[in-house]
Amino acid sequence: MAFFPFFIDISGRNILIVGGGKVALRKAEKLLPFGADIAAVSPAFCGGFPSLGTVSLYCREFRDSDIDGAFAVIAATDDRTLNAHIYRICTERNILVNTVDDPENCGFYFPALVQSGNVTCGISTGGASPIFARYIKEKAAGVLDGKTLAAGEILARYRPVIKRRFDTEEQRKSVAEKLLERCTDGRELPADEEIDELLESL
Repeated sequence: MAFFPFFIDISGRNILIVGGGKVALRKAEKLLPFGADIAAVSPAFCGGFPSLGTVSLYCREFRDSDIDGAFAVIAATDDRTLNAHIYRICTERNILVNTVDDPENCGFYFPALVQSGNVTCGISTGGASPIFARYIKEKAAGVLDGKTLAAGEILARYRPVIKRRFDTEEQRKSVAEKLLERCTDGRELPADEEIDELLESL
């Protein structure tokens, strides 16, 4: 079954990771750039955790009360019974939960992420084939080169200008499409003067 790709602002949200191994570390590394308040609890942590800096580490066994106040929980231990227990208590309290390598005990999946500047792409196969998701991720990363991202910045910068100059949504869409076409036609990116001339001609 396909899953709808919500994009949620997690800055300042409390996210708990249960587990201290390499898989748990990778989840923390994925979340950090998005500003979440991350805590991890485990009897032991692999070497990369202390270098994360802003992740709060609790070196002990998991307690049910650890999920209090959590926006989302990631169960990433090597104990399937414990992971299933975490999934159950989170589900009972309507807390988002991801159980690593156990699609049946997931309320959400981690997508394969491509992130550069303000652009974030998430690829999911519904947990069916992480290898294929990684393949698509590599293809997407190849598209997000410096010139493409610069074109996106131009479109973002001129969006309010287009909204001011053109009255209808249909007009704005048409103008934005023409600007995108010019920014991606293989030539050097247009200077502001050229863009202003293009907008005046439409």
